[in-house]
Parts: sequence; C-alpha cells; structure tokens
Amino acid sequence: MSGYSEFTAAQSEYLKRSLDSWLNVAEGGKRAGKNVLNVIAFAMNIENHPDKLHLAAGVTVAAARLNIIDSNGFGLRHFFEGRCRDGKYEGKQALFVEAGGGEKIVIVEGGGKANDAARIKGISFGSVYISEANEVHKSFFFEAMDRTLASRERRVFLDLNAKMPSHWFYREFLGRQEEMAGRGGNAGFNYGHFTIMDNLSVSCERVAELMRSYDKSSDWFLTDIMGKRGGGSNVIYRGFGEGKLVGASEIDAMEFVKFSVGIDVGGTDATAVTLVGVNTRGQLVLVDGYYHRQGAASGMTHQKYVEDIAAKVAGWAERWPGVAFGGDIFCESAEKLFRQALHDGLRQKGLMMPVYPSYKKDGILERIRLFCLLIGQDRLRVARHMELWVQAFFAAVWDEKARSRGQWVRVDDGSYPLDCLDSAEYAAMPLKGMLLRG
Repeated sequence: MSGYSEFTAAQSEYLKRSLDSWLNVAEGGKRAGKNVLNVIAFAMNIENHPDKLHLAAGVTVAAARLNIIDSNGFGLRHFFEGRCRDGKYEGKQALFVEAGGGEKIVIVEGGGKANDAARIKGISFGSVYISEANEVHKSFFFEAMDRTLASRERRVFLDLNAKMPSHWFYREFLGRQEEMAGRGGNAGFNYGHFTIMDNLSVSCERVAELMRSYDKSSDWFLTDIMGKRGGGSNVIYRGFGEGKLVGASEIDAMEFVKFSVGIDVGGTDATAVTLVGVNTRGQLVLVDGYYHRQGAASGMTHQKYVEDIAAKVAGWAERWPGVAFGGDIFCESAEKLFRQALHDGLRQKGLMMPVYPSYKKDGILERIRLFCLLIGQDRLRVARHMELWVQAFFAAVWDEKARSRGQWVRVDDGSYPLDCLDSAEYAAMPLKGMLLRG
C-alpha cells in the first residue's frame, strides 16, 4: 500500500509469534516502531478473542489513548475503522469494537500512580496492553497482570524503552521471564528488541544523519537509541559501577580515620541506617547498613527500631572501635523524639555516642553533588554485600518532567530504595570538609 512501510523480518516474526504467546514484550530504543507493532498484535488478538473485556493502559489515560487508541493513525480506532465507537463502560473510558467474535470492550486506563491500581480491581480482562510498561507504577502493573489470570486465552502486550537493569520491572518481572525462557520453561514468552534501524518509515539517509549527532560511546546513545539496558540520559551517578564495590576482606584491610552513621527513619515506610568511614586513602566507604521496610504485618514501632539500631551500632563498635570513639550519628532532623530514644538506647549498650539531627542546610543537590564528585574522583567505595545501596546508586535518576521545567529533582516513586541513599548522605555530609580537603 502506498504511504506505508513494510515490516522487517524481525518485526514480522514477532507478529507471528504473538498469535500463540501469552506474553509479548517489545523493548528497545526510541522511535523504533515498538508501539505500532504491538498495537497490530493487540488488534489481531482482540479480533477473535473469546473474552469481552480488554485493557489498554499507559502512564495516564491520555497517554493510553494517544499510544494505543490513536497511535498517529495506526491505533485501534483506525484498525477497526467503521466498526468501533468511543463510549463509557461502568464510568470508564472505553472503545467498543464489533469484532469477529462479537462485541469487545477495550477499557482505557492510566497507571502512573500507586492508587491507580484500585481502578481495575475486580475486573477480569481477556488481554492487556500496557504501553511504556516500565513507566507505570509497579502496583498497577502487577494488578493488571493479575486481572488476566481468569482469561480463556491469556494475552499480555508490553512495549518499553530500555532502562537500567536494576529497575523494578527487570528485577521483579522481566528478568524472571527471561530466566525461565533461557531454561526452556517459558514457551509462551515472545520477546523482540527493536531500534530506529527497524523503523523502515525512517530512511537510511535520515538514520545516518541522526547517528552523526550522537556520541556512540555515551550512555545516552546506548540506552535511548540502541535500547541497551543501562543508565540513560537521566542517570544521576554516572561512573558508578563494579569498580566501586569492595568485598569484606578489602574492608578489613583498610585503616579508617573517621566513622559516621546516618539514619533515615521511615515511619510506616522503610528505615535505613548507613555506616560510612573515611580511610587513610581519602576514600569514603559505605561499610555496612541496616534496612527494614515497614509492612502491615511487621508490627515495628519506633522503640523496636531503636532497639534494632542500637544493637547494630553496638556490633559495629565492637568490630571497629573507632565507631564508638569519635564516631557520630546523624538522624532524620524531624525525628527529635526518636533521636532522644536512640541516645538512651545506645547508653544502655554502654555507648556514649552523640545523636545529632541530619544536616540539610545545603539541600539535597549538594548531597548528590558530593557523591557524584567522589565517584568522579574514584574515591567512593561500597561494600559488595550492601545490595540495596548498590541498587539505589545504579537506579537513581532525575525526574525528566521536572528537568523540562529547569528543576533538578531525584525520582522518588518507590521504584528503588531511595532511603538507602538518604541515610548514606546524612552520614557523609558532616564529613564533607574532611573529604574535600583530602
């Protein structure tokens, strides 16, 4: 047909496999045609699916309509032109389709916020398409997955731009699917990786022109264009990697001149404690930590946290005497009563350590800059066993919407353990003068 581009062999194979696959994932770089490909696969699925209700979702309802229902003239509305209409189903936006197997209803929802999951509870879907699947809130994502469990022909379609490997989407979902497929135990898993080179609507000359504008070795190019799972253009701690991790034997061999403890008290969320030390080489070392995420059944109280933390600090002081002699504790500045209780708890352990409010005068950007500076100077080390802290350094990104407004805001959406970074910063900031002199 004039005006339309053909599919590549990889795209055609992906579409063929989608006819019999329960999970269809199109991942890769930007402008790769992933969305159009999945819309066609989703439409073919709807045409003869035995179930009536289906879900089209994005970060917002508007994004879902734009990416799936319209899709620049290639959406469901155009695929089913002449036999579909917009309407409402139980108060929700929907597209009603007269398909080969009878009327189908595609409910349109947004899932960018934690409480968005409540809007699809109690509904059974025959199939689900989530565009930008790793951008929706994980509670919505998993709820949408669960809503297909009773489907007579379960089908899930996902498209996404690549993110860092430590992102929750890979850790808690896709990594498991890939692992099973690697062992031959996930026959219904259809995965396709696509880049702008697969988008035949963009000429070879135009692609070559675009490629010349990128540094081919940059994280930006590798992630956004080539679709590799890495940092991307909004990663904060560039340069943080395997070389910054140290094992227990390496830490035991270090001589420390100063220790500091930072505490982020989470209340009903996570509580994180980080022990940092400055060694004789002028490196800041994240030596050990404590992390507990509060849950409805955990029964944790401030007093229990005090007892746990006091016991943890006492253990550190026994292993590294410098923790108790010259080491200070810096606790979330709003938690005055907690600081007093912790002070008393430490005294009961025989530790006369001061507990100060966390230093926040310079603001969060200065805290971030300090760690970025240390990473750039190769003066940050993190104990390898502190997996949540390592994950947080890899996963921390700038909020792209805030950046578009000229603001620098670190994403705080529960997708990674930000509390670990906060507690490490509380411990490190009082040592800033010593570190900068080093």
